[in-house]
Parts: sequence; structure tokens; C-alpha cells
Amino acid sequence: MSESAERTPRTLDIQAIQDLLPHRYPILLVDRILDYEPGKWIRGVKNITMGDPIFQGHFPSRAIFPGVLIVEAMAQTGGCLVLQDMVDRKNKLIYFMSIDKVKFRKPVVPGDQLVMHIEILSDKGRICKLRGVATVDGQRAAEAEFMSMLVDVEKGEAK
Repeated sequence: MSESAERTPRTLDIQAIQDLLPHRYPILLVDRILDYEPGKWIRGVKNITMGDPIFQGHFPSRAIFPGVLIVEAMAQTGGCLVLQDMVDRKNKLIYFMSIDKVKFRKPVVPGDQLVMHIEILSDKGRICKLRGVATVDGQRAAEAEFMSMLVDVEKGEAK
């Protein structure tokens, strides 16, 4: 392929995401993967709607998507990248180990489309460090670095 030729984006629909992640409604926070480069980066989307159950309590008079769920959406997007090429992924879960350098830049509200770009900073087999940036309309809404650990589903412990 020549350098000037654009490659076709690698996309994943909701069914493919559910094949990768164990999360389901209402905690599945990735609606679509827009593109990814295996082992390097991924870009996913979460459509924020007034129908999201969190808005019944956060906050009824001024709906704001919680920052902790933005970080979770970034982590789930990263999980799609980490699990994508794993042969035995049905036998693995990814657990948070740490969350660092979290910054929230602007509120995310119903009607927004949260676009998450996640890159792998280091991958040591069962432990992976990622960096995520979430944007709305091209403006940075949040960012974080997080570490995760792959665990064996059957044993519930790290392999």
C-alpha cells in the first residue's frame, strides 16, 4: 500500500463489542469502535442520551454525564483494544489497577457524542498501561492514564 493511499478504518459494531466485553446495559459504555490499530490505539464512541438511566439522579435539573463513567467508557474502549487479538479472551476479564492523571475539562451532557481515543503506553502481558482522551465536538472533555490487569475468569485471579 502506498503512503498516500488511505486505509479502510477497522470498525466494530455493538455486537462485536459485546463479543469482546462482558459488560451489558446499563453499564456497557461503548456504542461503536470507529477505528483501531492492533496493539497500538483505538477510537470509540459513546452517544450520550437523556435515556441513559444515570440522568434520573445525576442531576434531574441539570443532566451531566458523571466523570467516573467517562473514565469507565475510556477503559472499556481500551479493553476492546487489549482483548481484540487475544485468542482465549472468553476466559479473561480486565480489572482496573490504577487511574492516574485524571482531568475533566468540560461537562458532557445529553446530545453529546463522546469520542474516546485510547493508546497503549506499555503492555507487559497481563498488565497494560493506557492513556485516554475523551472529546466532544473536537474539544477535550476528559483525559486519564489507567492500568489494568488481565485475570482468569474461572479462577478470578491474575494469570
